Amino acid sequence: MTTYNIKSTVKLSSGYEIPRLGFGVYQTLPGETAEACLEAFGKGYRHIDSAIAYRNEAGVGEAMRSSKLPRSEIYFTSKIPKSTNYENTKAEVEASLKTAGLDYIDLMLIHSPFGGSAARKETWRALVDAVEEGKIRSIGISNYGIHHLDELELHIAELEAERGKGKGGIISVGQWEVHPWCPRPDIAEWSAKRNIAVEAYAPVVRGKRFGEKVLVGLAEKYGKTEAQILIRWSLQKGYIPLPKSVTPSRIKENAEVYDFEISEEDLAKLDFKEYLPVCWDPTIAALDK
Repeated sequence: MTTYNIKSTVKLSSGYEIPRLGFGVYQTLPGETAEACLEAFGKGYRHIDSAIAYRNEAGVGEAMRSSKLPRSEIYFTSKIPKSTNYENTKAEVEASLKTAGLDYIDLMLIHSPFGGSAARKETWRALVDAVEEGKIRSIGISNYGIHHLDELELHIAELEAERGKGKGGIISVGQWEVHPWCPRPDIAEWSAKRNIAVEAYAPVVRGKRFGEKVLVGLAEKYGKTEAQILIRWSLQKGYIPLPKSVTPSRIKENAEVYDFEISEEDLAKLDFKEYLPVCWDPTIAALDK
């Protein structure tokens, strides 16, 4: 059996380690965020995935302080809403730090590729500078398509030509909707070749596939819930799943995925070769959008 546990981490290209299981707070109300995060900390989670657009960074920061856990043991992610320009991005980083009440952000992602090529380059440059200033430890992107990723590599090469070798920034993490009905093999392969960690949001497909014959059969076989099967699928694929809930029983359940392993034969049953996202899908946006 693969020896994952809730303390398992992945070493990023930036040199830092990120917990293999995250706790998402998308659509968690600001007034419920601190309580939900504290519940997650109590169940062993040490990785919180927030965003400026979620408007709940303050609640995450409150929970981090209330937990009495060492800051070094909690991995905090936020996201710049979209690419704009250098100055605005730097201001958003400062605002995020202030809102969460933190001295540094473990991971800052660009939430979507929207904004256009020039804006994407300037926003990335601002994040690279924030890393150099010690305000952010690792950076990456979310919801980029292959064409956006190829462009980012060109931007990094351009920045290195302008600023010096190694000064163009490191893509440490990419975050996408990933599950058996939206596996994104092209993006997974692109990322793997570059040692970019893949985070999977909506890993339980928002419950929209619960009740399907294959999933129900695997849940019964392994004595697990359908959600646990899907989270374990993500872990065994080498991804970092980000399940979300405000319900204590589900927060606990989503972390109890380390006492079983899905066989290769059963993993193949979840290989649907479909492209059916249940969330927004900016990966298909044109480069000029």
